[in-house]
Amino acid sequence: MATAIAPALRALVPPEPELTPEAMIARAHAMIPTLRARQAQAEAAGRLLEETNRDFLGAGFYRIVQPRRFGGYEFGLPTYVRVMIEIARGCPSSGWVLALVSGHPIMLADFDERAQEEAYGDDGDYRCPSVGSPVPVKPEKDGFRVSGAWDYTSGCDISTHAMVSGLIPDGKGGMTARLMLVDRADYTIVDNWRMMGMQGTGSRQVVVKDVFVPGYRTAPMAMWLARGENAAHANPMYNGRKGSFFLIELGAVVVGTVKGALDLYEDICRTKTMRFPPKVFLYESHEFQQYFGDAQAKLDAAEALLLKVTEHYVEACSADPVTGGDFSEETDRRLFAAAQEACKMAWDALEIIFTTAGTSIGQRDSMLARIYRDASVQKTHFVQQRSRTAVNAARLHFGLSPLTPF
Repeated sequence: MATAIAPALRALVPPEPELTPEAMIARAHAMIPTLRARQAQAEAAGRLLEETNRDFLGAGFYRIVQPRRFGGYEFGLPTYVRVMIEIARGCPSSGWVLALVSGHPIMLADFDERAQEEAYGDDGDYRCPSVGSPVPVKPEKDGFRVSGAWDYTSGCDISTHAMVSGLIPDGKGGMTARLMLVDRADYTIVDNWRMMGMQGTGSRQVVVKDVFVPGYRTAPMAMWLARGENAAHANPMYNGRKGSFFLIELGAVVVGTVKGALDLYEDICRTKTMRFPPKVFLYESHEFQQYFGDAQAKLDAAEALLLKVTEHYVEACSADPVTGGDFSEETDRRLFAAAQEACKMAWDALEIIFTTAGTSIGQRDSMLARIYRDASVQKTHFVQQRSRTAVNAARLHFGLSPLTPF
């Protein structure tokens, strides 16, 4: 039997109570030129720029899926995806940071309500990356003593909190992983992010030393589990499994990244002429019409698939607004795999663009070259390994256990 949703002890008001999803998407689209102008600066800084962070705060982007009772807008996940696509279209690194930091209220929903109230505070300002690679932590009365270091903490510079991961005894002789919510004052940052692409994400190492984390500020680190009973929020999008949502986050960035590349390619086609007679513009050439059309079709298909995955994810979460209902692990893995396919189609479109745009776009300061480097690093993420996901989804379909967590 489903457990009743606990009533809010207090409620915050979002900065612009009448703001609509359409207006939020329009704000993101309007930022594209500004973000493109800042790409090189963000790459050189190796992090999300402070002025960009201020712009994101002012636009309300960090609050897109944040619960309304905690000062967010609680817009639907399709709105979230469309906003992230537009931001990544302007700057892949900035889009990556925003997608992960603003998407993680979905993960915070798995925590005890007290942890959520502390995280959102009196003004609802919550920005939080999460990191895996759990390290052993020491159980103490009512909590854990945490010390450790975690790499790849995207957006740690501009965040109010971080979700680090720890290993605790499971009572059966083994260990189990839990996410642990720590305040910004409780971690330091080591600048060890030196990458050929996505340098502007600032995905640096965070270090926690001898910090006590109360038990209620931890949650199972099980991406494939639904929230279960005692959910704090009636909106089902907060209470489903989290594995495929993670790929929805990253997929929006990938699609947006390649849409930005297609924008640049269109400019090239409209302004550059063929190398040999007749010296027509590239867009007037049958050859480049096919290149552009093929890339555009793949990208359109990628975006449509990602939005469909998002739609199916919400439907699965809605099977039961408290427990996630029949949102099975197999369903989650299949959505996970479908989102990976969307990323692959987008990257295939980028290959057409980069291969045919001309050698000059390979210059170090070329924006198209930067996007290509960014995409190359995106592909290396451990959740983007399609063959592993396919095997695990198939094993679940045939009643076998998955071989790996992702």
